[in-house]
Amino acid sequence: MISISIIIPTFFEEKLLTNLLKQFSQELKTKYNFEVIVSDGGSTDKTVEIAKQFADKVVENISDKKQNISTGRNEGANVATGDILVFLNADCMPDNFEIFFSEIFDWTNNKENFSAIACTVKAFENDEKLVDRIFYFLHNRYVCLLNLLGFGMGRGECQIVRRKIFEKIGGYNPKLIAGEDFDLYRRIVKNSGKILFSKKILINESPRRFRKYGYLKTLWFWTLNSLTVIFFNKSVSKEWEPIR
Repeated sequence: MISISIIIPTFFEEKLLTNLLKQFSQELKTKYNFEVIVSDGGSTDKTVEIAKQFADKVVENISDKKQNISTGRNEGANVATGDILVFLNADCMPDNFEIFFSEIFDWTNNKENFSAIACTVKAFENDEKLVDRIFYFLHNRYVCLLNLLGFGMGRGECQIVRRKIFEKIGGYNPKLIAGEDFDLYRRIVKNSGKILFSKKILINESPRRFRKYGYLKTLWFWTLNSLTVIFFNKSVSKEWEPIR
């Protein structure tokens, strides 16, 4: 049976982290053979305290150096023992955990030619507005199309990668503050890997970033970061900003 490591990067996530971590019951862990790792970037609220109550492993950034989300994910991967690495943001949650894990196992057993999974993403139903439905409908199809065309794309809300592939390409680029998720899948494809877009794995996320900046401004920054990552191997954004 394969083993799975779920890695959750955090930075001031005390409001949402408990709700996510409580879903990973011991019964679920036994059934699907996974561990939960929280990799914290230096939170001074109750994030680490909460993580230590529920997670199997907690990695803390105790240095004076400010950490970005790329480094946070890499640090979590460094202590992971799973054959499959699942990077899940703290403000996200699988819509159905049974489907989530079943699809991962089906992928590992029957789709060995795919190196990673890109997931379908939507806003939490309680937070969802009409504009969210339109955006996610279009964006999920955009991500699916890019992977069908062989470009490599997957939102960082949830990225599922074979450990040996992740290690082969050196993990996330620690120099990137944003666009690190797109860059990881792009490099997987460049190294002869393929990305499976899963319509069955549905990830709910908080639309808090869209609420703060709006869709147009957020998409503009996404585009700028994508272009600078592609052409200059760097991101426009300069910090891992907590939006709470």
